[in-house]
Amino acid sequence: MENVAKVAVEKTAYHFDRAFDYLIPEKLKFSAKTGCRVIVPFGMSNAKRQGVILGLEQKPGADTAKLKNIISVEDRAPLLSEEDVGLVFWIHEHTFCTLFEAAKLFFPAGIQLKLRVEYSLSKPFAEIDTDSLNEEERQVVAYLSHTRKFIPRGKLLKDLGLVASSPVPENLVKRGVLLKNTGTARQVADAKQKMVRLVKCSEGCRTTPKQSRVLEILRRAGSVSLKEICYFAGVTPAVVGALVKKGMAQYYDVEVYRNPYGAEPISTRHEQNFSLSAGQQAAFKCMYEQYSSGKGGVSLLFGVTGSGKTSVYLQLIDRVRADGRGVIVMVPEISLTPQTIAIFRARYGQGVAVFHSGLTLAERLDEWKRVRSGDASIVVGTRSAVFAPLKNIGMIIMDEEQEGTYKSESSPRYHARDVAKYRCAYNKALLVLSSATPSVESYYYALKGRYSLSVLPARYGQAKLPQVDIVDMNRELQQGNSSIFSEELENALRKNLDEGHQSILLLNRRGYNTFVSCRACGHVLTCPNCSITLTYHAANKRLMCHYCGFSVPFTEECPYCHEKQVRYSGFGTQRAQQQLEELFPHARILRLDTDSTMTRFAYDRKLRQFADGEYDIIIGTQMVAKGLDFENVTLAGVLSADQALYGNDYRSYERAFDLLTQVVGRSGRGKYPGRAIIQTFTPENKIIKLAAEQNYPEFFKGEIALRREMLYPPFADLCVVGFVGA
Repeated sequence: MENVAKVAVEKTAYHFDRAFDYLIPEKLKFSAKTGCRVIVPFGMSNAKRQGVILGLEQKPGADTAKLKNIISVEDRAPLLSEEDVGLVFWIHEHTFCTLFEAAKLFFPAGIQLKLRVEYSLSKPFAEIDTDSLNEEERQVVAYLSHTRKFIPRGKLLKDLGLVASSPVPENLVKRGVLLKNTGTARQVADAKQKMVRLVKCSEGCRTTPKQSRVLEILRRAGSVSLKEICYFAGVTPAVVGALVKKGMAQYYDVEVYRNPYGAEPISTRHEQNFSLSAGQQAAFKCMYEQYSSGKGGVSLLFGVTGSGKTSVYLQLIDRVRADGRGVIVMVPEISLTPQTIAIFRARYGQGVAVFHSGLTLAERLDEWKRVRSGDASIVVGTRSAVFAPLKNIGMIIMDEEQEGTYKSESSPRYHARDVAKYRCAYNKALLVLSSATPSVESYYYALKGRYSLSVLPARYGQAKLPQVDIVDMNRELQQGNSSIFSEELENALRKNLDEGHQSILLLNRRGYNTFVSCRACGHVLTCPNCSITLTYHAANKRLMCHYCGFSVPFTEECPYCHEKQVRYSGFGTQRAQQQLEELFPHARILRLDTDSTMTRFAYDRKLRQFADGEYDIIIGTQMVAKGLDFENVTLAGVLSADQALYGNDYRSYERAFDLLTQVVGRSGRGKYPGRAIIQTFTPENKIIKLAAEQNYPEFFKGEIALRREMLYPPFADLCVVGFVGA
């Protein structure tokens, strides 16, 4: 019987993708384990490809005669657990991706392998018949003749000015002129810290006073980092190096983890130990009983904004951790992680790991290692956190579970909620879906009994839902006010400033102007790559596509009719900020959108400044609408509610209701009463009225009736079929 590995190979076409059989050579039989990455020969050309072992089996020798051998095993310990392998096959079957694409979801970005191809001369330059070579081949041979080392393919081609697809090196390998070496390299190396420890110290050894100070510290401490011993002994590394040369001390390296948190965490009211209200206690009891049953399942926590859903989570997490089990907490966007991380770090310290794409590759790798080793039992992050290597999961929490960002828009097109259901079923864990505006599907399943349902109908403590006013912008225009700020909103902002309170304003369109058009022919300038309307940015005076990043300098000449009548229209956050500064010159105004938070930790820093009272008004896109909890915010304003209403799919009304309800809910969350103002050109719109009332049950009633009639989810599944070709 022969040992055979079932290997998922990268870069295979979906229509013939499967787990391919490879022989495990004798030298690799102890290192080739399920979940390990391997290098294998693939295809007619036996090109070296990366793969991952998804299973092991034994087959008779006659059945393995034509199988190829695994070339190498790249991991000392498996990256995939038994649970992960099962989930790989599930994702493959449900999202129509390749097995390797599904497996890559579990690999931390920094540990990804890169195949490295290198070349060297196979014999001394003098022995090579250069007359038989063409000009490009002679250049390659001459270049390599100056070194005995292997030269990476990329460097070789770049230095000689050859195209990346040049066949010259491979042709020379086939003719025996060059040797080829293929290896792998990780994108990120482990972080190491140089340590010093005492080896021996005979009294006869002569040392300087500085060296004696170092030895005294080592006698007391045993081992210290080089940086620390230089600081406490007041010496340079050269002094320590001299002791190492004498054999009295020794260097060694230890692996350390990089810090992904940046500056100090944002202050949060959840650092205090709140006692649960009667409603919170009832919700906690319902979910804890479901968790304690050991059967797992799904629970929907439906609570109005400010009802204290997070406090219920924390009590549940305390119980789950007491049982020695792990917890995953997901938020829909990176912008929501700073306050969430602050809450969890304040309560659980270093037991919290962070998973999201805003971290560097090195930080992502280290956080993955901390979870895998058990140093962190709570994972907080965006949808990728659902693939964290957490053992013995007790609970997964999806905050703002209705958000579309939980669905991946690139292959594999998984939904984090579906993956979370799989992991909870495997671990007999509880999945908690939480929202003030749950998805129509989740609320429907809860009403039907498929999910358990807990409701928090009122805000925590003495806090009340804000008073909401709808302003008709048509009337403002009739009264001669063409500003984006209605008189009512302007007066409310002024009153808030005078009273020392803070305000949050939503305008879900970044940039200075939202579109640019020609007044002569009516042509609207769009992106040549994706046909999205270009937005004018005053900061760099360019027209930019917010979808693909294309940009061009602004010019008044129309590319269609060539008249110099191009003008910009509409409002973006940049222009709204400018108008605010003109209305309130002494106000401290903060803009929050992807343009103003592009640098690392910019969003965290700005939120911290707002929490500390350094700004009076935040104006921003949808990143200001959710998850923010500031006690001093008593006014929320929606500058253009109509932008949210009109979309190109059946979820448009659901998303509009969600966005408006959430931004209204940012106001009055503390001891001060709140107010919200919604500006719209359609004040009679039912969605806007229901959002102003925070009346989700009534919204659901109308929406579910429409979906039943139109056969939309949850009454049917929709499939998008795309055709791509030349």
